[in-house]
Amino acid sequence: MQRLRGENYLRWRDRKWNGFPVAAALCLALLWLAIWPANAATFTASLDNDTLTLGQSTTLSLTFEGGSPQNVPTPPGIPGLRITYVGPSSQFSFINGRTSSTVTHHFTITPERTGEFTIPALTADVDGQQLTSQPVHLRVIQPGAASAAQIDSGSQIAFAKLSLPEDKVYEGEVITADLRLYYRQEAQLADRPKLAGVQAEGFTVGKIVPTGQSRVQIGNAIYNVIAARIALTATRTGPLRVGPVTIGLVLAVPSNNGFNDPFFHQFRQFGFPVGNFNDEEKQLSVATEAVNVQSLPLPTNNVPPGFNGAIGEYTMTVTAGPTNVAVGDPITVHIQISGQGDLASLTLPQQPAWHDFTVYPPTSKLTTTDPTGLQGTKTFEEIVAPQNTDVHELPAFTFSYFDPDTGDYRTLTQPSVALAVRSAGSTPVPTIAAAQTGNSQNPPAPKDILPIKDELGALAQASPPLVTRPAFFIAQTIPVLAFLAALVWRKRTDSLANNPRLRRQRQVAQLIRDGLNDLRRQATENNPDEFFATLFHLLQEQLGERLDSPASSITESVVDERLAVLGAPESLLNRLRELFQYCNQARYAPIRGSAELNSVAGQFEKVIGELQEVKA
Repeated sequence: MQRLRGENYLRWRDRKWNGFPVAAALCLALLWLAIWPANAATFTASLDNDTLTLGQSTTLSLTFEGGSPQNVPTPPGIPGLRITYVGPSSQFSFINGRTSSTVTHHFTITPERTGEFTIPALTADVDGQQLTSQPVHLRVIQPGAASAAQIDSGSQIAFAKLSLPEDKVYEGEVITADLRLYYRQEAQLADRPKLAGVQAEGFTVGKIVPTGQSRVQIGNAIYNVIAARIALTATRTGPLRVGPVTIGLVLAVPSNNGFNDPFFHQFRQFGFPVGNFNDEEKQLSVATEAVNVQSLPLPTNNVPPGFNGAIGEYTMTVTAGPTNVAVGDPITVHIQISGQGDLASLTLPQQPAWHDFTVYPPTSKLTTTDPTGLQGTKTFEEIVAPQNTDVHELPAFTFSYFDPDTGDYRTLTQPSVALAVRSAGSTPVPTIAAAQTGNSQNPPAPKDILPIKDELGALAQASPPLVTRPAFFIAQTIPVLAFLAALVWRKRTDSLANNPRLRRQRQVAQLIRDGLNDLRRQATENNPDEFFATLFHLLQEQLGERLDSPASSITESVVDERLAVLGAPESLLNRLRELFQYCNQARYAPIRGSAELNSVAGQFEKVIGELQEVKA
């Protein structure tokens, strides 16, 4: 019996140890399957807020858990979104003996228009694995404007208003809209307000110029006010609409734990740390009401013959010289037009009475006395040359414009200028009779035969002929070279006079060189207002020259609408948008510090270098 039991035990033992490798392998496999998913790297993309009002921003987070990407994946350029890389953040944890790490790369996304946007799936190489995130969706809506009751109650933290000087305009007329941003006195601007967009149906948006800051009391609340003017040009007739204008801002608002007594806030605004303030930042987006306006066509009755579209109110002076010339000699005519209107787009009208003159394309110089560029003086310099000696005067110069205040056409006339025109031929040199000497009554008797010289005199070495001397050939080439130089100069002058595009290109190049010196000086003097006004003017001039458009019509929108069509690289377009954003933002809260201004000036110099290489 005991023997039988021993044999059974041995058989059982053999079966147990023979099956151990299979069971052990199975257990190890199950353990690996349980551990492996926890150690595998993951890649996810998420938004802090997937629904925004225009003017707000959100953060795109690319999170890598269990590994770090070899290269940070960058979202592609999406029209209507401005994506800026902020930086990484890391997190490590040790739980139950297991270490885990998380690396997150953050991007700030600022929408530039309303709509539905999709950030596509991104791919990254993490420790040899190709990981792909899921696409994320963003919805941007238009913020609503505060009602009159809400504004009058003083309960709004911030709001904006838009107004126009009149409810009727003429097609082609330039008007200025008044934009005002209000925010409560106890709140502080944590960042520069950002103009998210100006919707203007039937208008071209020009310069946006700050006009100052003030304070006003509405109800029981006191508001800080930032005011600006927007230049608008009506482009068609019929009902037009301006707005809504959307502004994004970040306010540091005292929490309920701080002192809310306005007395303490008065001290706090001047930098005194009075009270235990626990500020919280609020990202707001405010919008104005839309303003309707009626655009009228220009009258068709009594239109002057020389009218070429000038609208505004102007005065004119004309001077010409020299007045004593030969046929074909140049006469410089200076035309100075001063007043209020779209001075940048003014052009000289055709002068039918100048048919006896050769007229060359004019050059112009604009000097403005108003930040919006709507007041000032535009000076034209035009070269004319009389064609024959029958010309005795430079006929009167006329300039016609439409006055929107009176609704009438007006014509300015400068009187004619008397001229003395002579023939282009050379004037013969008068002959001067020589005085006679000696006795004219008894001249000496001529000698028929001269005696032979007895002595030849001293012999001298004859000098080489003049034609063999180098100086003779050099003297002969000087007139030829002078003629060729004059001919080349004349050809280049005529080519430049007949090529306004080339002439403008050179003028803009000189303007950019002078403007860069002004930018560096203004940055050194820490003068941000003049710095960004100069920067915006230089951007308009350079883009206007590249696109063959008036500089006043250049806004941030042409970067996407026209410059991209010319094949400009996306990196250049992004930097141009960024420069326009700097100009728009600086009107509300200027950049302070020479270092920042010098950095913007250096960025502008690089952008201009790339922009001049773009083929127009």
